[in-house]
Amino acid sequence: MEITWQLLLMQFIFGLSIGSIYILVAGGLSIILGLLDVVNFAHGTFYMLGAYTLYVLISLSGNFWVGVVSAVIIVSLIGGLTERLLLKPLYPRGIFYPLFMTFGFSICIPDLIKIIFGLTGKGIGYPAGFMGAFLLGPIIIPKYRLFIIGLTFVTFLGLWLFLKKSNLGMIIRAATRDSLMVEVLGINISRIWTFGFMLGIGLAALAGAISAPMVSAIPDMGLDILIDSFVVVVIGGLGSLSGAVIGSLLVGQVVSFVSLFAPAFSHAAIFLVMGLVLILRPRGLLGEEGRF
Repeated sequence: MEITWQLLLMQFIFGLSIGSIYILVAGGLSIILGLLDVVNFAHGTFYMLGAYTLYVLISLSGNFWVGVVSAVIIVSLIGGLTERLLLKPLYPRGIFYPLFMTFGFSICIPDLIKIIFGLTGKGIGYPAGFMGAFLLGPIIIPKYRLFIIGLTFVTFLGLWLFLKKSNLGMIIRAATRDSLMVEVLGINISRIWTFGFMLGIGLAALAGAISAPMVSAIPDMGLDILIDSFVVVVIGGLGSLSGAVIGSLLVGQVVSFVSLFAPAFSHAAIFLVMGLVLILRPRGLLGEEGRF
């Protein structure tokens, strides 16, 4: 196989689109971990629910964009109810009880989806205007992958502005550092935790919804993305949103270029990268020593 700069550029764009999905999922995972100290094993399940909710809403409305927005809202509300009803009573009992609960949730919900929708995946068509590819000479750039990259950039730009500029965003950042101090100041920390959990789940649901046209909605689709997202979070540093972004972009490029030269090792390569990062920097790229 001849390696040309055009081929390398296409793989780079492919890696950016993979990294964009990781940014959304791992970013939500980092928000939940940093704010609530909850290792959310159900995160991939909410990613899967985003895809299936999109499938149902497109079947009802026939509109992809209405489906994506509604899927994010609906799954976020499910996440909020899950946090209020199932997780919140377990917080005083220690870190392991919420972990076990989310692990059980990640087993039960996919089985429920299999009962309702069957074992086969549900195909979702590409939205109008994003089918096909741009041809820049010999370079082929799929329109939908560019859409994913652009949407992720806009989403995280909005998230950054929200966390940095808004009062609620500053409260969330303060609660991530010291939730007891925030509570002493008279702020209802319980509501902040619920909102933060919903925010993280909403990012996972968005990732699942926009991934669905490429991979279909499959009951077990959350498992692989969950494992990869934990790897990304560890590489970037536990609880670091900026670290999750950098780790996602790194892992996306690793998967893309290793797939080009040795497809069978593309998934294993990210664990090798994680091992190398932890050897050189045990707390991750942007993790804070002693944070967890």
